[in-house]
Amino acid sequence: MNIAVSELIVRYMERLGIEFIFGMPGSHILPVYDHLYDSNIKSVLVKHEQGAAFMAGGYARASGRIGACITTAGPGATNLVTGIASAYADKQPILVITGETSTYIFGKGGLQESSGEGGSIDQVLLFAGITRYHKLIERTDYLPTVLNQAAKHLLSKTPGPVVLSIPYNVQKEMVDASILDQISFTRMAGQCELAEQYIDKSVDLIRAARRPLIIAGYGCILSGAQEHLRSISERLNIPVTSSLKAKGAIDERSALSLGSLGVTSSGDAMRYLEQEADLVLVLGAGFNERTSYVWDKHLLAGKKLIQVDNSAQQLEKVYRADLVVHADLGTYLQALDSAIQAQKVAAKGPVDIAAFIAATQAQADAAGKTIFNQQFDHVRAFYGWLEQAFPDGLVMFDDNIVFAQNFYRVSARDRFYPNTGISSLGHAIPAAIGAGCEVDRPLFAMIGDGGFQMCAMEIMTAVNYDIPLNIVLFNNATMGLIRKNQHHLYQGRFIDCDFTNPDFALLAQSFGIRHCRVESTQNLAKLDAIDFRHGINLIEIMIDQDAYPNYSSRR
Repeated sequence: MNIAVSELIVRYMERLGIEFIFGMPGSHILPVYDHLYDSNIKSVLVKHEQGAAFMAGGYARASGRIGACITTAGPGATNLVTGIASAYADKQPILVITGETSTYIFGKGGLQESSGEGGSIDQVLLFAGITRYHKLIERTDYLPTVLNQAAKHLLSKTPGPVVLSIPYNVQKEMVDASILDQISFTRMAGQCELAEQYIDKSVDLIRAARRPLIIAGYGCILSGAQEHLRSISERLNIPVTSSLKAKGAIDERSALSLGSLGVTSSGDAMRYLEQEADLVLVLGAGFNERTSYVWDKHLLAGKKLIQVDNSAQQLEKVYRADLVVHADLGTYLQALDSAIQAQKVAAKGPVDIAAFIAATQAQADAAGKTIFNQQFDHVRAFYGWLEQAFPDGLVMFDDNIVFAQNFYRVSARDRFYPNTGISSLGHAIPAAIGAGCEVDRPLFAMIGDGGFQMCAMEIMTAVNYDIPLNIVLFNNATMGLIRKNQHHLYQGRFIDCDFTNPDFALLAQSFGIRHCRVESTQNLAKLDAIDFRHGINLIEIMIDQDAYPNYSSRR
């Protein structure tokens, strides 16, 4: 049976298991939209194409499935770039469908043409560095190969964005529907072979260590290995710290949790690493700028190191290791857990993490080196209120990383998604909206007032589709990190960081959503009257413009 390419693309997305597609129609992509009309795929109209890419990413992170977005040619596609770059950095499976002018117009200067011919922008080249696979489909004879390659990358163990750009006339061409039967829609396992010798060597190093420490990375979460991680930690009395992205790899309210490791953290985990640990197990964590304290060569000096990752590129990228294991974290931790039990490896001596943290914080207080002073007490109290108010867990997308990293203890029931990737401002709200199409728990977007004004229009997307959302807006009328750096490093020569905000209460009223302002710890009682599970709330938390977290990004 012959069908139009536009219909084939929709059927292809259905076979991939895509349930939502975020985007904005334009003339050059309307044939695909017309077939979405009869599809079970739900299309979500955004206010800006960047929001579509962030929503697709948020949906992919929350659901574990393929996210999708769709735009027209030219500006529709170019507006996606930041969101697609973020998905690329975070290895998110995002299918991007874009329109293009008809092939017979190529090189003639057609409206919004982006074929790369005749001086027009080259859309394929634009996406080349931020996708796993990208293709301008100029003919139908190689369509099965293109779609098979796209599926292969989307369903890979280490996926990433895929961009398919389809000219208007090609969308309307007829092809045999059996093309879909030539495509593999099987998710690739991609697990590395794990030799038994690596488990035996790991056990030997752990047995010989006095004070081992686990640094859990996002790989522990992606592989679903949290239960084995918890088992090993508790069975052997091994404390656990995590990278920012892996907060919640073990319950941060447990007795063996040191919280998050990194430049913008309180420093408890770093001090334990430096003062106590003699063996460090780095599990699925890349030593990026934050986690490595700007690649501090002294961080692991004099310590044994085991590094395990399913990506060969991450292994020994920064530090040399005594044991390097290229393996899936789920497979490794399950095998290690079993070996520890079978070989009856003795637990390490008791370790009182709470007492260690209390002592190090007292020392920091005495030296005036705490990361937050009393000006942030109401922010700390707010995160404490969240812990108490949502014992069954919540889902948090976080642009304003430094507060949650230090104040929020992510439980095993929470899902915490920091704005990592390329750390673009304006990410949290659209990403949370995308996740809101999937999750049924209280959903929070944490964002500063600078980032808020990059994406505030997407609140209407949540309104239009009745997606419950809680936006926590930190209002200090400045680009906080920039002002902090200009204060610490540039003698207070403030330029282009301060601004005047709108009246957020009136703005919320115009959106038809609820608003609450918190100015002090005493104001937190207002929150008890708010329904955080239904509707949309804007919680405005006021912060002194001259209050700065006390950490150095060394920039």
